[in-house]
Amino acid sequence: MELEEQITAVRTIFLSDEAVARLLLQRAFHYRFVPAKQVIGRQGERSDHCWLVIDGSVRIQAIGIDGQRQQLAQHGPGEMFGAYPEPTTMRGEIVTLDDSHLLQAEARQMAALAAAQAPIGSALAILLARQLDRALDRMVARTTYSAAGRVYARLLDLADEDHSIAPPPQVTALALSANTTRESASRALAALVRRGIITRDDHALVIRSPRMLHDMVA
Repeated sequence: MELEEQITAVRTIFLSDEAVARLLLQRAFHYRFVPAKQVIGRQGERSDHCWLVIDGSVRIQAIGIDGQRQQLAQHGPGEMFGAYPEPTTMRGEIVTLDDSHLLQAEARQMAALAAAQAPIGSALAILLARQLDRALDRMVARTTYSAAGRVYARLLDLADEDHSIAPPPQVTALALSANTTRESASRALAALVRRGIITRDDHALVIRSPRMLHDMVA
């Protein structure tokens, strides 16, 4: 990714001017491209860095003593994850779901820059507040929706402005992100296909009736 693209991404995410974006890239962030399905952090390891997603997505999943995996969080474009403001211990394994363009910063260096530069501190506070709000929405969905409802809500979250998801989500990954079983997710998708609410092929899943799908989230 070219520097100008990185500057544009940082300006958009931090709602900042070009000078602030360049400062962040010069003093804190370092660009990294990480292919899909790569582990970039392991549960229990020390974490000294925070990450900002420009494009792509990552999943954080905890691995229990029985080997079962439980999704803790998923982060997409414009979201931050990792250690901040101090180094910490990773609570779960961090894996890229897609080819991902990331910006990596040392936690203490990022915190010092935010403390010294009011525009950066303010923008970072807004970014994290928005992210917390989205996380709370996902927690509400996990505790109040049915298994199928969580799958439907997740499909709406994943869809772009054209109501499509490309490539189509794997059933296992969809089940993990909706905090349900693979069988429940598979049944929920099959019901949507039968009713013509979604279509799915090797290239994309398309939501044909977003309003009907939204009404089914319960």
